[in-house]
Amino acid sequence: MKIAVIGGTGLIGSQVVRMLTAGGHDVRPLSRSTGVDLTTGQGLPEALEGADVAVNLTNSPTFDDASPAFFRRTMDTMLTAAEAGGVGHAAILSIVGVDQVPEVAHYRAKVLQEDILKAGPVPYSIVRATQFFEFVDTVLSWTADESVVRLPATPVQPIAAADVADAVADVCVGAPLRGTRDIAGPEVYALDELGRITLAAHGDHRAVITDDRAGLFSAVPGDALIAGEGAVLAKTTYREWLEHRAGC
Repeated sequence: MKIAVIGGTGLIGSQVVRMLTAGGHDVRPLSRSTGVDLTTGQGLPEALEGADVAVNLTNSPTFDDASPAFFRRTMDTMLTAAEAGGVGHAAILSIVGVDQVPEVAHYRAKVLQEDILKAGPVPYSIVRATQFFEFVDTVLSWTADESVVRLPATPVQPIAAADVADAVADVCVGAPLRGTRDIAGPEVYALDELGRITLAAHGDHRAVITDDRAGLFSAVPGDALIAGEGAVLAKTTYREWLEHRAGC
């Protein structure tokens, strides 16, 4: 299959490219570094010409109120080029529970991205993933100082980026879902508990203070970020991932 991976040099995209290439597919990694700009459309029509699948793994450069405009512009650009190029399957990566957190601008923007894809002219698939293991350190940094890290007790079910990439690659080589597939890690944690596990693994002796008003995830209601019935659960646990990273 000819598969165009938009955002093919990023955390998920680069792994998807490697997996699909190893599977014998003709894979085109697309990004500004390869001469394709999704925001302007530069190079995109030529890159999507004759592709069987186009998967969009790009993300908004900010998580604020500018996010909706980014996703509207880039999705319109992608779908126009995909239709013109005869692409038979368009896919995106989204977030588990994204439609349950309207208080967060970035989540509203991802819902908009999904809706544009659903209403578009190309048969589609949406993969929704929970938060990545690789982003936990960043989440902690948002509400940390030299002595403490403040985190809400929001339930999360994080997943390794490699497992996300595997799920995306699997969807790319199949028939369009015309729907959504949820993927998540095998374990649920309270975010403050996850913070303590992470700091201990790093040998960081700062205290984690439970503060349900701290950070982006304080706006998340209930179990919104937990995978529901029918979700695909990955096998890699967070502690296994931490041990592997420490050994690298």
